[in-house]
Amino acid sequence: MAKQAKRRLDAIQLFSGIAEKGLAHLEQVCVWRDFAKGAEILIRKSASREVFFVVEGAVSIVNYSSNGREIAYTILEGGDYFGELAAIDKKPRSAHVVAVKPCLLASLKPDAFEEVLRTYPDIAWRVLHKLAAIIRTNDERIMDLSTLGAHQRIYMELLRLAAPDPVSQGRWMIYPLPTQSDMAAKVSTSRETVARVISQLAGDGIVQKKGRALYIENKEALGALSGRSSKED
Repeated sequence: MAKQAKRRLDAIQLFSGIAEKGLAHLEQVCVWRDFAKGAEILIRKSASREVFFVVEGAVSIVNYSSNGREIAYTILEGGDYFGELAAIDKKPRSAHVVAVKPCLLASLKPDAFEEVLRTYPDIAWRVLHKLAAIIRTNDERIMDLSTLGAHQRIYMELLRLAAPDPVSQGRWMIYPLPTQSDMAAKVSTSRETVARVISQLAGDGIVQKKGRALYIENKEALGALSGRSSKED
């Protein structure tokens, strides 16, 4: 895990542009904590209100349905932050946060975070941008859950993850391919359903799996299966 000398906030994107003196002050008032992989950092509905900054490692933001199924929201890595909702509205935590890698986190108490927002308008504006992005993403997920079946949601997630293959022009790929469990949590279905859909796509020649990569041989066909033109993605 990180040594004391690495306990700095200069890699946190939110604080970009803060003068060295101001950043040094924040580093001093932060509480610094190490978390092992798998450690639970925040629990949904808990009353804590600190804002956390991921200096090293990665965390997963998740929730659980009434039957215990994991619903994954996102993974945040070094440079990101989380916990701002409870700090702003003073309500209980809205999700669980779990370390997916060994982490070094810095946290600010809500009053200190509020002072930062009032002192640095650019930082407050960045927080607003992030909150707007969360709302838009959640709107899309609600629409998908309301209008698409499990298979279509998997097709849509593959389209979202796809990036141009740097080697073969015109081909798309996903690397590294998320685990079946991670993808199932992201689209609210079962791991078995994800495995079955990818196997069927491979059998139809639409995708090809090699190691940790999934190559999309026919993005138009995948878009048609999802019910949305691939050009929209």
